[in-house]
Amino acid sequence: MNTPTLVTSLVMAALLVVLIAVLIQAMMRGWRRRARWQAEIVGTLPPLPDIVGPVIVPATKGLYVGSTLAPHWNDRVAAGDLGYRAKAVLSRYPEGIMLQRTGAGPIWIPDDAIVDIRCEKNLAGKVITHEGILAIRWRLPSGAEIDTGFRADDRRDYSKWLPEEVA
Repeated sequence: MNTPTLVTSLVMAALLVVLIAVLIQAMMRGWRRRARWQAEIVGTLPPLPDIVGPVIVPATKGLYVGSTLAPHWNDRVAAGDLGYRAKAVLSRYPEGIMLQRTGAGPIWIPDDAIVDIRCEKNLAGKVITHEGILAIRWRLPSGAEIDTGFRADDRRDYSKWLPEEVA
């Protein structure tokens, strides 16, 4: 390779690296801006209860897909740590649903806040060909409704979570 070609290649590589860095920074700035805007809508999550009754639906292992502002399946919530996927365990009690996530805080969904539990093909940017995401629509203390998505390791476990007329 001759010297002018080498210099041109190095300059182009440096420009490409700078362009990629600028794009990543813009994406991160957009995510932080979205989180600030949504913090007002989402408000604070319900506190964890001190005592819960016996388990109604035993622990279901899987993946916390994320939460979205209802009814938009692709409007991911970035406020707090709700926007990050994580391994999780979902359990139901008489008082509500506990979603314990690895590497993030637990999410408590009070029973009186649950609007709907259903299966979806897509939620929070995750698209599956079959209805493989358990979507829980619930009302936050702020009054906003969100859909929280969970993909179980074994999709047959969804029958325990769905209302009787659907299952």
